[in-house]
Amino acid sequence: MQKNRFDLQITELFSRQNREKAISTIWLGTALVAVITIILILGFLIKEGTPAILEIGIPNFIFDQIWNPTSVVPQYGILSLIVGTLLVTLGAMVIAVPLGIGSAIFIAEIAPQTVRETVKPAIELLAGIPSVVYGFFGLVVLTNWLRISFDLSSGATWLAGSMILGIMALPTIVSVSEDAISSVPQEFRSASLALGATRWQTITGVIVPAALSGITAAVILGMGRAIGETMAVLMVTGNAAIIPDPIYNILSPIRTLTATLGIEMGEVAIGSTHYHALFGMALILLLITLIVNLSATAILRRIKEGQEGSLRRSIISYAAKERMLSGAYWAIALLTITLAYLIFGIPGVIIISVLFGLYRMAVLLLSSQAIQKIAFCIITSGTALVLFALIVIIFDIVSNGLPALTWEFLTEGPRNLGREGGIFPAIVGTIYLVIGAVAIALPIGVGAAIYLNEYTTEGKITRIIRAGNDLLNGTPSIVFGLFGFAFLVLFVGLGVSLIAGQITLALMILPTIIRTSEEALKSVPDSLRQGSLALGATRWQTVSRVVLPAAAPGVLTGTILGIGRAAGETAPLLFTAVVFSKRFLPTSLSEPVMALPYHLFILATNVPGAETQKYGTALVLLLLVTGIYSVAILMRRHAKKIVRW
Repeated sequence: MQKNRFDLQITELFSRQNREKAISTIWLGTALVAVITIILILGFLIKEGTPAILEIGIPNFIFDQIWNPTSVVPQYGILSLIVGTLLVTLGAMVIAVPLGIGSAIFIAEIAPQTVRETVKPAIELLAGIPSVVYGFFGLVVLTNWLRISFDLSSGATWLAGSMILGIMALPTIVSVSEDAISSVPQEFRSASLALGATRWQTITGVIVPAALSGITAAVILGMGRAIGETMAVLMVTGNAAIIPDPIYNILSPIRTLTATLGIEMGEVAIGSTHYHALFGMALILLLITLIVNLSATAILRRIKEGQEGSLRRSIISYAAKERMLSGAYWAIALLTITLAYLIFGIPGVIIISVLFGLYRMAVLLLSSQAIQKIAFCIITSGTALVLFALIVIIFDIVSNGLPALTWEFLTEGPRNLGREGGIFPAIVGTIYLVIGAVAIALPIGVGAAIYLNEYTTEGKITRIIRAGNDLLNGTPSIVFGLFGFAFLVLFVGLGVSLIAGQITLALMILPTIIRTSEEALKSVPDSLRQGSLALGATRWQTVSRVVLPAAAPGVLTGTILGIGRAAGETAPLLFTAVVFSKRFLPTSLSEPVMALPYHLFILATNVPGAETQKYGTALVLLLLVTGIYSVAILMRRHAKKIVRW
């Protein structure tokens, strides 16, 4: 009898071990999805792009200025497109970096608590506005203002693209910089103030040097955001494949790599040299953005490792960073003067030199309190300017879009190329795409986070998985669209369909869900795990019944971010899922769908005489994304109450 009982216990033990191994294997499989995806993306870009690069020749492809694939003698030089991408990004950073860092300092160090709780969410709201809405605002309002102000034939210029991208990059720079500034130990502030320094001297001499690595990472991430943007620059830069002459002519039209892919891929003959050249271009774009984003990731990783050290080590690090900041001032001055010469010539050098001279003179002549008042006034004004941009964009969309919100507009299909009727199929199509993307990405993302945090320790495999996730996170949205077209639409044979769009969007939002879910799991105290295991629960029982319920609010945060991004994306759907007009709702996953971002893009760029419909579509898209965020936030609050209970 005892032997039988012992045999049953052994059998049950082996059964539990086998079950745990099977579960661990499943989670490992989900964790490898990001790695497999980035390998497939690189593989397909290389496979499809190499024939053209070899035919054209690498030097001609990269360094020839003329991109004219439809001429009698096709020319496939992408130098003008690379230069256009770099110029519009440089202009965006000139706008976004000072405003973003200034706003971060205002939020973290200057603003009262009540103001901080209002300003920070307001600036973060900029990140929730879909890129096609930014592009629409730029096309309708900004370019028209530039045309009138500078007496131009068209306001679609390098300057317009940089202004829009600068606004779009602001939330990233503000958020990461504010986190870095807030993470500086309070002892640094107290010691500086105790020695008689003013708050501004403490900010510039202590806090900013200590947070310099995080601020640098914020700038690099913002740069990656600008380089990878498609729809906004496509709509406002004029799309002329030329290098500005002179190079500092910010009122010249330009064309970027992403805009070229978005414009030409939908009309190119599959298998032609032009087709393969576009994939070669996408490969160059992906390499640029991966280098930029991996640099930011490496810097952030070093910050995180540094924060785990002692205060003594942090002070030593601070001393080095203070010297770095002193050198950085002169490096920035020299770089700014050089850029001023390249862009504006000798007058630019004179103006910038005078400004730097006045700054140094003010530092020497004015009292510390006077300098602090001036600095705080400038930073507060900069933050107000950021909020003003947000207010202008939202007010323009809401005030002009409200007249279009009729029952007919919300419940009927489009007629007369979208000039009449409504957008109901586009609303439903967008919801279908979002639901499908989240249904695919959420279990895979949470599974990957469970494996990384609960079933393995730091090692070679986890480093590979995290590197794959970082690479996937830095991939431009238009590259996801090309991959979806080459792999899902053509290779797998799904065609332009709802399911192809859902899978493409799912792969795009997967890194966000993995990262936020892993952070949520890390925040659960180890004592809960230990208590569960001590009571005889298996690892999976502990994870499913103890850890996941406690981490549910954080998991929902990742879902919120994923939903918001999926609902507002256009570029990944251009070649995989959408059509402009469809009378009936899709009845299967194999049919194409309408989507609000794509519908707005076509209305804004190809359908004259539909101003009311354009604004109405933009407003509905804005309300839909905001509504999704609101519902998800309510779900997260409800989950927090359950956890506390």
